[in-house]
Amino acid sequence: MARTAIIKRNTQETSVGLELNLDGRGKWEITTGIRMFDHLLSQLAQHGKFDLKIAANGTDMHHVIEDVAICLGKALGEALGEKRGIVRMADALVPMDDALVMVVLDLSGRAYSVLDLPFKDNDMAGFPSDMVRHFLESLAAEARMNLHVMVKYGTNDHHKAEAVFKALGRALDKATRQDDRLGGELPSTKEFLEK
Repeated sequence: MARTAIIKRNTQETSVGLELNLDGRGKWEITTGIRMFDHLLSQLAQHGKFDLKIAANGTDMHHVIEDVAICLGKALGEALGEKRGIVRMADALVPMDDALVMVVLDLSGRAYSVLDLPFKDNDMAGFPSDMVRHFLESLAAEARMNLHVMVKYGTNDHHKAEAVFKALGRALDKATRQDDRLGGELPSTKEFLEK
């Protein structure tokens, strides 16, 4: 069964079309009108080994980033379906030059985020570093996952942000994998996971 999703979201502020294939090869076609955001999302796809297509535009950067996160969260939920046989919990530790980032997540059906992102509020090529936080909070809420992200250290905000998206991709890749030992069962003692 294909683990894919197509999401379309049109509001007074944005228009977003998103296609996700969890079992892809890390190919992407991303155009949001925000070059740094496109770059970060491409890292997520490449290191998560998802195929990801995103076409988005809107009245302002804040709403475009937020609505892309909402659509990606919805797509993850739709592509995972009942979550039978998935690993569910995963982590990743990723360095990028001066920066080191840890991401730990649980596709539990419960939305919660803990973010330790000591950015210096740099304007990364017109992309405020605080938008990384807002993207992650919105994604965790819509995907209904526990998401813990910690920038352990680093100097350059671009390196920190890029390591965050790479680590998120790697952790999602691990957590969404099928575990043959589960035989299609839910990875929960409750025999129930929220969608």
